[in-house]
Amino acid sequence: MKIKIGIITFSDGRDVINDRNKKVNQKFIDILSSRLKKTGYIEPILADTIVHSPQEARDESIKIKNAGCHGVIFNYAIWCYPHFTAIAQNFIDVPIILFSNLNPGYPGLVAMLAAAGSLQQLNKKHSRLFGNIEDDSILSQMESFARTSHAVTQLKGQVYGIVGGRSMGMYTAVPNLAKWQRDFGIDIEHVDQLEIVRGAENVDYKKVENALKWLQANVGNISYDNEKLTLEKLKTQIRHYYATKEIISKNNLDFIGVKCHEEMSSNYCTECLSAAFINDPYDFDGPKEPFVFSCEADSDGALTMQVLKLITGSPTLFMDLRHFDEANNLYVFCNCGSQATYFAAASDDFKENLAKVSLEPADYYFKAGGAHVQYMAKEGQMTLARFMRDGDDYWLAIIKAKAVQVDKELMKETTYAWPHVYISIKTTPQELFAQYSSNHCHGVYGDWVSELKSFCYFKNIQCRVYE
Repeated sequence: MKIKIGIITFSDGRDVINDRNKKVNQKFIDILSSRLKKTGYIEPILADTIVHSPQEARDESIKIKNAGCHGVIFNYAIWCYPHFTAIAQNFIDVPIILFSNLNPGYPGLVAMLAAAGSLQQLNKKHSRLFGNIEDDSILSQMESFARTSHAVTQLKGQVYGIVGGRSMGMYTAVPNLAKWQRDFGIDIEHVDQLEIVRGAENVDYKKVENALKWLQANVGNISYDNEKLTLEKLKTQIRHYYATKEIISKNNLDFIGVKCHEEMSSNYCTECLSAAFINDPYDFDGPKEPFVFSCEADSDGALTMQVLKLITGSPTLFMDLRHFDEANNLYVFCNCGSQATYFAAASDDFKENLAKVSLEPADYYFKAGGAHVQYMAKEGQMTLARFMRDGDDYWLAIIKAKAVQVDKELMKETTYAWPHVYISIKTTPQELFAQYSSNHCHGVYGDWVSELKSFCYFKNIQCRVYE
């Protein structure tokens, strides 16, 4: 993941003061730019000139905009005329952060606060940060801004593909085309599930055989039962995987949701294998970028997963909020097999992840058969999230959580063949269930609460954080 962040540095409007302080400004530009480069994923894009006139404010902001930056830093090391900031913001349509360097010999903080007050009066959304960029805690906050900006900006112009229609009557899975375009800049393309079936017929025999050998060599266990999960049924799922990838490529899709139930799961096979490995950072052919695949054509779920992926660069989870285990004080999340295998061990080595995975025969609900992708998610800090709607207005549930390991026998309380994530949350079920308005939930490893809150701020969306 590469994130382009523009840097526009402002100065005093008096020529003599600007000239006198050019070295001071340049020193802090160099420090900021160097520090961002060292992250390895942030690419700083510098304005050509330190802004000290209205014309420069216009010219440099237009250049930065045209450079395709995901976000922009307005940089203040000395006193600057605030109206330069007010002019520049007119040409910046990506998230802005005002940054004042730790430089007490010069009134950079004064300049930032004066500029911030101007933007506040103009109703221009922005973040603010003060401190030494060489301090890891300050750099971390700047990285958080960069990741948020990446998600906000990258969504614009993306295309989400719905393969199939509404699954099993879920209102919460169906998107509003115009609202998605207005609020997020996302277009929606509809594709019939028959395209998976049709495409599967054309998948090369050798690709299927190679994929099968890869699964047999790396997956911990394949529980063939000669009924629901047979060798031929697993091959059919592989063909469906490649057919789905072809749909993505042919339609230039950026993320997808696939209905599955019940046309596919009752007549052809479950789409579990596709959901797992399309979401994974690898597949039968080698390493790849994770690609969001939402089960049951859950579009608000796909939207949540895409935002999480754009912020973190990592695979994302699709889960059912299945049960609260009062005896162990754990929330039980499991779905019919649509979770990326990455979460089995959260390792960069796919072999380590797949060693903990079992392909189990499809549950009796799904008469066409196929494999469910079973495992228990690795222990670790997680951030869970879900976009939901009150009427037509979106809000985001953000949950600070921890995945824990339990005895595998406990999985038999729910549906043993499905993947499970056991989650510890401080919020009580009474409090969570009173507000949480979806059967699905999504997540990633790590603490990404700050980034999600910032995303909501820039997109004018309410959020609720459950500790």
